[in-house]
Amino acid sequence: MPKLLSPKASRRRPNTTGSRTAPVPFITNSQWELIRHLFPKQKITHVGGRPQVDHRACLEGIIWVLKNGARWKDLPERYMSSATCWRRRKKWTEDGTFLKAWQILIRRMDRRKLLHWSQAMGDGTFSPAKKGALKLAKPSVARAQKSW
Repeated sequence: MPKLLSPKASRRRPNTTGSRTAPVPFITNSQWELIRHLFPKQKITHVGGRPQVDHRACLEGIIWVLKNGARWKDLPERYMSSATCWRRRKKWTEDGTFLKAWQILIRRMDRRKLLHWSQAMGDGTFSPAKKGALKLAKPSVARAQKSW
């Protein structure tokens, strides 16, 4: 005997659009395709070890922290490990990967007339002042901050 469905149940369609609660990614698929070559996959060696965490997922976590001004340890669980994201951010900043990716994306936005340079501004409120020093220098031992 066939199972009878209520009128309400028969009108329901399956969810084919994905999760309604999942956050929208910071980097679109087309943007990722432009910068993917800057984040090469790690070659698997005979030594073994853990497989490398996906670069795009790690980049999303880094952008979340930078956008929200949160601490690394407050990174939501939907992103990679905060320690992994922090290490990748440090590596990509030091080797220039972040700068190259930013330049590629900015260039594309500028070509499409999506940037309004007359409204651009720099914000250094998060940068610590160096007490008037013109260049970064290590403080002398006599003026070094005490650890107590």
